Amino acid sequence: MRPYVQGQASHSPVLAWAATLSLVLAFLTVGFLGAYRYVDGFWLYRGFPPPRDPAYVRVQGTQQTIYVRSPALGGRRQQVVVYLPPGYALNRQHYPVLYLLHGFPGNPGGLLQTLRMGVLVDSLMAKGRIHGVILVAPFGSTGTFTDKEWANGLRPNEAWETFVARDVVNAIDARYRTVHAGAGRAIAGLSEGGYGALNIALHHPGEFRVIESWSGYMLADNIPAIFGRRPAMLAYNSPAKYLPKVAPALRRHRTSVWFYTGSKDTLLGQNRAFAAELRRNRIPYVFFVDPGGHTWKIWRGNAEAALLAATTRMRGG
Repeated sequence: MRPYVQGQASHSPVLAWAATLSLVLAFLTVGFLGAYRYVDGFWLYRGFPPPRDPAYVRVQGTQQTIYVRSPALGGRRQQVVVYLPPGYALNRQHYPVLYLLHGFPGNPGGLLQTLRMGVLVDSLMAKGRIHGVILVAPFGSTGTFTDKEWANGLRPNEAWETFVARDVVNAIDARYRTVHAGAGRAIAGLSEGGYGALNIALHHPGEFRVIESWSGYMLADNIPAIFGRRPAMLAYNSPAKYLPKVAPALRRHRTSVWFYTGSKDTLLGQNRAFAAELRRNRIPYVFFVDPGGHTWKIWRGNAEAALLAATTRMRGG
């Protein structure tokens, strides 16, 4: 029989309470971690399974993250995700480049993880349907929930269009084996990134052979912090209005446009009107309406077609 020790009984409730609190905190911690992992996983994959190469892929591409110091952004070092095609390190081939612009809110992760663009490169190369392409996905903001519209804003060091068209393109051409010509470049994006791809490419005719907009828009959002409610600036940054001014240069450089939107997307009217404007200005284009809305399902479902449309029109693709 254990002897009685004076004072032991008075401490046991405290010890029991401490033990209970420790258990509660442990369960809460596990719960918070689980919730964080779920939200983080959903943010990356949007309910789809994580990207994984099919069994027939024998050689995989390589994903890298680099940082480009941008004079257009006041010397800011900006993240850029690069996907090198299978076999890149084993040959001296020069590859075309597809520049991918994320939407808002967003970051490059959605393009590589949710849309599995790297997996599609691996798969299409394994099937012999493309020769290879480098994917480049820059981060187009100072934060995931900070809107920059991929445009050159009014404020100093906010030239996001120039960051893509000059700083990123020059950095990629200097660092990797690329086709150093507009004929070897394409630019694409989803939602706000689709608007950005159109706006940037129209302001820099000849720099990109193919322009793709996935559920994008063609009229600039009247955001005071970016465009200052200035009619001239809004018109300049509205591809639907700016297209006639640059159409001769686009035709000269044999630029084509590939774009789509959902049948339930509120941007359907803008997209149809832009298709008519392309036709009037004799710019080669492909436009279609897919069943659905402004969702990851429609972007993921058309990702392979978008990749094929870009690579088959670029030199070396």
